[in-house]
Order: sequence, then C-alpha cells, then structure tokens
Amino acid sequence: MTNDHKLLKRSEVPEELTWDLTTIYADDQEFDRDLQAVKDAIPELAAYQGKVHQSSKDLLDYIEKSLEAELLIETAYVYSHLKNDQDTGEDKYQVMNQKALAVYTELEAAMAWFEPELLEIEDAHLEAFYVEQPELKVYKTYLDALRVQKGHVLDGAQEALLAEAGDVLRGSGQTFALLNNADLKFGKITTEDGQEVELTHGNYSTFIESSNPQVRKAAFETIYKRYMELKNTFASTLGNNIKVDNFNAKAHKYPSARNAAMSKNQIPEEVYDTLVGVVNENLPLLHRYLALQQKALGLEEMHMYDLHTPITGKAPFNITYEEAVQETFKALAPLGEDYLAILQECFDNRWIDVLENEGKRSGGYSSGGYATSPYILLNWQDDLSNFFTLVHELGHSVHSYLTRKNQPFVYGNYSIFLAEIASTTNENLLTEYLLNKYTDEESQKYILNSYLNRVKSTIFRQTQFAEFEHLMHTAAQEGTPLTQDFLAKTYAELNERYYKPVVQDPEIAYEWARIPHFYMNYYVYQYSTGMAAAIALSQKILTEGKPALDAYLAYLSAGRSDKPIEIMKKAGVDMTKADYLNDSMKVFEARLQQLEDLMK
Repeated sequence: MTNDHKLLKRSEVPEELTWDLTTIYADDQEFDRDLQAVKDAIPELAAYQGKVHQSSKDLLDYIEKSLEAELLIETAYVYSHLKNDQDTGEDKYQVMNQKALAVYTELEAAMAWFEPELLEIEDAHLEAFYVEQPELKVYKTYLDALRVQKGHVLDGAQEALLAEAGDVLRGSGQTFALLNNADLKFGKITTEDGQEVELTHGNYSTFIESSNPQVRKAAFETIYKRYMELKNTFASTLGNNIKVDNFNAKAHKYPSARNAAMSKNQIPEEVYDTLVGVVNENLPLLHRYLALQQKALGLEEMHMYDLHTPITGKAPFNITYEEAVQETFKALAPLGEDYLAILQECFDNRWIDVLENEGKRSGGYSSGGYATSPYILLNWQDDLSNFFTLVHELGHSVHSYLTRKNQPFVYGNYSIFLAEIASTTNENLLTEYLLNKYTDEESQKYILNSYLNRVKSTIFRQTQFAEFEHLMHTAAQEGTPLTQDFLAKTYAELNERYYKPVVQDPEIAYEWARIPHFYMNYYVYQYSTGMAAAIALSQKILTEGKPALDAYLAYLSAGRSDKPIEIMKKAGVDMTKADYLNDSMKVFEARLQQLEDLMK
C-alpha cells in the first residue's frame, strides 16, 4: 500500500482493509431488534422504583436486568456509531446513531431513580442484603463506587429530568462533530512534487511534517483559514459545551466541573495540579528541544507550522501498512506470546478500518463494547507517525479485550484515567525496538526526534490543552462569556508560554476550534499522565522481565474491579506522587542529550 492522493469513496475501499461489523449484527434488522428489546425493558426497570431499598431480592433482580439492558444498548450504540463514523455523510447511519442515542437517553432516564434510592440504604442494612443474597456480593465494588457519590446525586425525579435532557445537553458536541468531520472542506494545496491535492484531516499530518517549508506553511494556513472563517460558530459550540459541564457539576453539588469529572473516576485533583506544576517546571527542556529543531532545520525563525517537521529532513525510511503489521509483532514481543496471539486475532478478523475515505471520521481510535470486538479506526498514511498510531490503538484494543475476558460486564470497562497508559506503553516499546533495529546515524536521529516530538505532543501539548480547558471552565463559572475573541486571546497567551522561542503565527490562536477532546470534559490531562506512567511501565517490562510483565497484564485485566489509583500501584506506579512525572522528564532529557550529541 502506498499513499494515494485520491480520496476514495467508501465503496471503493478494499474489503480486507475495512472492519467487519457483521460480527456485531448480521444485518441492520438485528440492530432494530436490540433497540426494541431495550425499549420493552424500560417500563419493567422503572417498575422497580421504591422497591430496591426494601428488598435484597429486588435489588439483585434490578441490577441484573438493568445490566442486561445496558449491554444491549451499548452494543446497538457501538454498531451505529462505527457505521456512522466510516462515512459520516451517509444519512441512514446518522439516523441509526441518533436513534441509539435517543434510546440510551430514555433508558438512563428510566433508571435515574436508582442511585438516589441506593443511597437511602444504610450501610448496615446493605451489609445484611449481602448476607441474604450472596449473589449480590459480586456487585459490591460497583455499589460502593456509586455510594461514593453520596451528596452529589439528586432525587429520582430530578435525575430523571436531567437524563431526559441528555440529548439536548450533548447537542453542541454532536454539532461540532458533524461540522468538523462531514461538512468542513479545506480546499487544495500544492504538494512537494507539484500536484494539487485536496487537504483533509487525514493527510494534514503528512503535509505538516513535510521537509518543504512552503508545503507545511500552505497546509497550516489553509486548514486554519476555514476554522477562522467559522470562529464564532466554533466558539458557540465549545462555549455551550463548557456551560453544560459547569451546569451538570453545579446541579450535582460539586464545586467545579473538574472536581465532578475527577471525583467520578476517584482521582484526586492533586494529580492534575501536580502534572501542570511538573510540566511548567520543565518547560525549559521543551524550549531547549525547540532550539535544537530550529538549528537543525536551518531556520532564521521558527514558526508554529515547523514544529512537526523531522529535523533530519525527509524520513530515512517509510513503512506501509502491510510492513507495519509485521513489525508490530516484533516491537511488542516483550509483552509475551498471549499478547501477540490477541494481535493476530485482531488482524485475522478485521478489527481495523484502515484507509481514509470520503466522509470518514478523522483521526484514529479504538472503540467497542463488552459484546463486540475492540475495533480500530485509522486513516492510514505510509509514515512512522501512522505506525505509532497503529500500535497505540492496538494497546487500547488489547486492554479492552483482556478486561472483558477477565471481568464480568459490570466491571468490563476501565476508567479513562487508565485508558491512555496501555496505548502509550506500546508506543514506548516501539521506540525501543526501532532504536535497536535502525542503528545508522540518520535513522537514530529520526527515531529520537520522533520520540521527543511525541513526548512534546503528549505530555507537554496535552498539559497545555488541560490548562486551557481548566481556564475555560473557570472563566465560564465566574461569568465570563466564552466569545471567540476571549478564547483566541487566552489560547494565544498560553501557547506563547509553552512555545516561547517560536513565532506565534496568528492562526494558532484558533487551534482550540479544531480540538475534539475539548468536548470530553477533562479528558486531555490523562494523555499526559498516561504517557508518563507508560514510560515507567515500559522500562520496568524491559528491565525486570516476567514479574513486571505479570503485573502489567494484571492491570490490563483489572477493568473497574478496583480504584484506578490502586490498580496502578499494583502495576508498579504510584500516580499520587510526582516521581513518575519527574522520571519521564529525565528520560526526555537523556534522549534529548543523545540527539544533541548526534546532531553535533
């Protein structure tokens, strides 16, 4: 496979490079049947209201029936969103996805009374329930996690009302997704070889890394021109989304949206503040790396569109998708034969949608449900960056696979705080593999720069995003309107602090308009903490062998069976302390020194 400048229609993509969703439903009618089954279960679940705090049997029956309905709607939603994401311009699957979301909302509303009623049960009374109904004991961790929210759950009628409003409250994010993925067209640019090519989300990452400064400048200015033309629209969708986060936090009696988001995942806010503090202390390291980039590229001044360019110029090697598949097994061999067997199942059974096509959602992700395969969406280009995306998403998918294999449905997913650790551990193992395989000087420079750039993009950049996200929420909470002018000014000031040696091109002030994760309520900081933890874990696996690997696989299999912080402690990393962050900065500095020495 090679990079093809022609953007394919969905029907033109070879079947073997698409995901096989028939393992979820053989046809769309099965989706409709599951959706109807959930609708039929809704009145039955609602009928338990007023009973579960009085009867251990009713509590057990309700939990089992509600989980059965949740499994069905999860499966239907996953199918509809995967179908929609493969071609967001296909009306049929937009409708299916909206139907699934509507039933999801209806189900949540019908079950909204449960948490308030659960919290009415006294501790001693609940302990008696476990004795009366021993089958309830499997749900103790689940119930304990819900009871942590005591004081933040409203009465049943109020929770039901908020649940019914879920579709409306999610509207800004849905509008952004449709505008960004389906409607937005960026125009054409001229490539290094003189071809005129339509700029897309998928190929932007390739052009912004071009060794030709005119190509990367054109890509940068062309993509941001469209966002700036719609800056008021994007400010409206983002600002409304921030208001929803603050509203939900206030409605549930949390002091802030950040406190609400982190409390629900049982993560202390100190983890966030420690991250921001350590990263800001180490900004001189980032500035040192940027200075090396500028010198190596021979630039009189460095612009924001120069940040992603390999400092050795054109890549000394490229990698096709077929080659990447083979190399993945070698790079991830330290994770053991059982891990590699899951990878083989992934490739053999078409869990991956590989190529970009018209209307396909941008970027890459791993998604799925307890009853489905852990599918991966890619928009493949033949370069090292896409190879890292592949192993990153495989880390998510194997994490999901092992969690679902080893945990019951009630614990069969994992906190978002843990999600990015598995994926970036794979990235770090791939870096080690590549440094050992490609030992010539030019390749070493390229791989080291790629590693440093990923740390810059993950630990530094995502912490910058986290700071901006918190600034937005705080400003909105204090009554400041989130206008495009305010957002652009605030973002520009923050960007200047992080990238002080770089010319602050005016377009970069509008970067906030194109970041989907700002619609995910305090998600981005976990990319940074996740990568720092992954650096620690990958080093343990490589240096300590089987004991470290066993502890790591136990983390991958734990799901929600314990608190996230405790799961990571068992894996060997205490994320309540700054040590793992400081250690990641030491590795960054050591590899930066190594690259500086090679560049001399």
